Amino acid sequence: MPAFGSEPGKFELAYTREVEAKTRDLYARVATFIPEAEWRLKAPLIAAINDLKAEKNAVILAHNYMTPDIYHCVGDFAGDSLQLAKEAAKTDAEVIVQAGVHFMAETSKILCPEKTVLIPDLRAGCSLASSITGADVRLLKERYPGVPVVTYVNTSAEVKAESDICCTSSNAVDIVEHIAAEWGVDKVIFLPDQYLAKNVAAMTNVRIIAWAGACEVHERFTAEDIRELREANPGVIVLAHPECPPEVLAEADYAGSTSGMSNYVKEKQPNNVVLITECSMSDNVALENPKVHFVRPCNLCPHMKRISLEGILRALQTMEHKVEIDPEISARARLAIERMIALPLKRKSTYRAEHAARVAALEART
Repeated sequence: MPAFGSEPGKFELAYTREVEAKTRDLYARVATFIPEAEWRLKAPLIAAINDLKAEKNAVILAHNYMTPDIYHCVGDFAGDSLQLAKEAAKTDAEVIVQAGVHFMAETSKILCPEKTVLIPDLRAGCSLASSITGADVRLLKERYPGVPVVTYVNTSAEVKAESDICCTSSNAVDIVEHIAAEWGVDKVIFLPDQYLAKNVAAMTNVRIIAWAGACEVHERFTAEDIRELREANPGVIVLAHPECPPEVLAEADYAGSTSGMSNYVKEKQPNNVVLITECSMSDNVALENPKVHFVRPCNLCPHMKRISLEGILRALQTMEHKVEIDPEISARARLAIERMIALPLKRKSTYRAEHAARVAALEART
């Protein structure tokens, strides 16, 4: 068993022949991104993590924004937050390590209450999730009685518990239109991302009551950034996440969720592409599509980057930090998630630039 070193968070691990043999195939996946000298430092951690996973019947959920060493070398399931939680619910593993931020670990715990869910670093929060509380939602429901609450999955358990249904960026339009029709209303409260709310509003006649939350990564992108990227890279295909401001999406060739962007690259194989999202995702998609050239504007999520190989190994060794949720809150939050999962998806919300003509009218409606 690898042991802790003399300093907190350090491990007495060496790049031995055994480690090299165990990780040789894994290095082949990431060699174009990780120099050999750096790999010799990472490989012992990776080997130790994978050994501990087998010993403890554990799986690691690796979000799209994880660095390639985590995403490709220790992650058992990879994808967006809801994909990961759904995969975790199917597994027979007893332990789930969330390589992502805290609300994702909570979602995994909500869907897998009988499993031990670990998050390697309690500081791995989210600017969007922390922009709203359960008390805020209760006040909104008092202000708008009879209006259903649609909540993005990028929220805390207590916020989900106060909601009528959850959504992802892929199914947001479907969810909004479904619940408005079901309740017989012409408006919904949509939380907490103000930009996703505006981009959804551009694709539906349902009135959107928005909250002023934002992702600190996606809100930094501007339309001018996109124009400069096109000028510097003629012919580049621009894919943007709908947490970006509407004017950014209006400049894009395609916009959609992280899985939507990844699938676009896999299916279309563009010669030259840029993903307007967290930059580690570009690294991971690039490794899966070696014939595609990626332009990489880099906005890092500081919260995601708190998750490291060292932290994952420590979590498996110490079984910390365990995610716990009040059972009553968990049950109500689970209901909001399950309502979403049960809804047949009629179409995927891709927020294409063809909807840009409606963006100018959004302010009056939101």
